[in-house]
Amino acid sequence: MDRENTVRDDATAPREVRVWDLMVRVGHWTLVVAFATAWFTGEEESLVHIWSGYVVAAVVAVRLLWGFVGTRHARFSEFVRGPGAVIAYMRGLATGNAPRFIGHNPAGGAMAIALLAALAVTTISGMMVYAIEENAGPLAGFASMTDSAPVLPPIVLQAHARTDDDDHHYEGSGEGSEEFWEEVHEFGANASLALIVLHVLGVLASSLAHRENLPRAMVTGMKRSNP
Repeated sequence: MDRENTVRDDATAPREVRVWDLMVRVGHWTLVVAFATAWFTGEEESLVHIWSGYVVAAVVAVRLLWGFVGTRHARFSEFVRGPGAVIAYMRGLATGNAPRFIGHNPAGGAMAIALLAALAVTTISGMMVYAIEENAGPLAGFASMTDSAPVLPPIVLQAHARTDDDDHHYEGSGEGSEEFWEEVHEFGANASLALIVLHVLGVLASSLAHRENLPRAMVTGMKRSNP
């Protein structure tokens, strides 16, 4: 199964084949624009920031659904691999022996899942902050029923640890709950940005290794069929 998605040496195959469908391509570039807009308007907390966040959330939701019912190369079952396959591909990339995949390679598939998860955390926490501060947004009703802040995951606690223990606590509601979701939102946004940087570097590395323009493929949907 791992090799099924690898490009085969078939002299009779067409020079290029369609890999990325319109849903994948439009969703990908919409995320690029929407996340960039949300990032650069984050300090303003304006309607532009809020609505760009909604766009990110909508695209993530659609992409998750499309990962189960979409075209072949869009499905998670086609490109999600185990840690061993990801490590093996990365090792091959470093040594110049990585196999070429017509769809997502194992590292690219892992990055896609990580990005979707980080963006989901960012948008959900952002909507919670908006609901608590303004009693508005799709989660306003849920936020009003929540009278305590969840326990912060250890990685978030470490990322936002403070020296003044007296000032850093969650009071259960109001400011405590808002502070919790603000920190989760900040953590998710920073994690998303870090993953995006790694994603771009990975795309460049794979493009050089396999001598193909992967950003162009995400525009046209076409990739060469031969190795």
